[in-house]
Amino acid sequence: MLATLKEILGIAEEKKIAVGAFNAANLESLRAVLGAAEELGYPVIIQFAQCHEPWIPLALIGPIMVEQAKKASVPVCVHLDHGETLDYLEQALAIGFTGIMYDGSTLSYEENLKNTKQAVAMAAKTGACVEAELGSMGKRETGTGDAGGGADDTKIYTDPEQAKTFVKESGIDALACSFGTTHGIYLSEPKLDFDVVRKVRSLTNDIPVVMHGGSGVSREDYHEAVRAGVRKINYFTYMDKAGGNAAAAYVNALQAKEPVFFSSVSMAARDAMQEDVKAAMRMFALADQGRDKES
Repeated sequence: MLATLKEILGIAEEKKIAVGAFNAANLESLRAVLGAAEELGYPVIIQFAQCHEPWIPLALIGPIMVEQAKKASVPVCVHLDHGETLDYLEQALAIGFTGIMYDGSTLSYEENLKNTKQAVAMAAKTGACVEAELGSMGKRETGTGDAGGGADDTKIYTDPEQAKTFVKESGIDALACSFGTTHGIYLSEPKLDFDVVRKVRSLTNDIPVVMHGGSGVSREDYHEAVRAGVRKINYFTYMDKAGGNAAAAYVNALQAKEPVFFSSVSMAARDAMQEDVKAAMRMFALADQGRDKES
């Protein structure tokens, strides 16, 4: 069933969990995410990022995402991830997306706030909800597995006091905070500052905090982030990697003795992504707190 971002985050707040937000950059990943959510009975957020446009156009995959969300047996928000221009946000809203993220993190505070307020006004016309970003995780999410976990001096941690003003003046529904995560593959274990999350929540009347760069974080840190107030966790790189590894293993297993069919390879990738998504969903829902730490 199609739900708004605010409705999904309301469920997360009530249960004191985080809902997974998974990018659907192709039909295989879309089916994997919805299959995992329905199997577990969990609400979910399916996303499409503007940087995925070269892979498949939003105009093509977007309507399919909305239609599949309507047919799902669990609450599903269809969300635009890292929308970099207001025109692109408008395109997603016209398709029927129930959540949009305006990413003005590379702009000045004043310009970010100005554009975010415009995004909120646009979304209000369709009943959609808005996520914005304050601070910077560093390297933009590309979904290509680019190494992004080493030292990155482009990171700017979110200032809780500034967040208080930004949230009040913009009218957003969720805030992506920078507190130590990075987009892409982690080259070293991230050191997260959970006090940033706690302070942002305290100063903004508990606005749902969004964690970007969620792939590759330890189970222990996922759980601490949720307890600190993170209610949405973006996860794509390691899901995509699981699909790639499964496809490679399937091809290698044939040992050139049999023909390789793309349809079979894509099914192997889809099944592996679904299992990876299920594991992530359980972590975000604090359903496996007794297990050992895993990077």
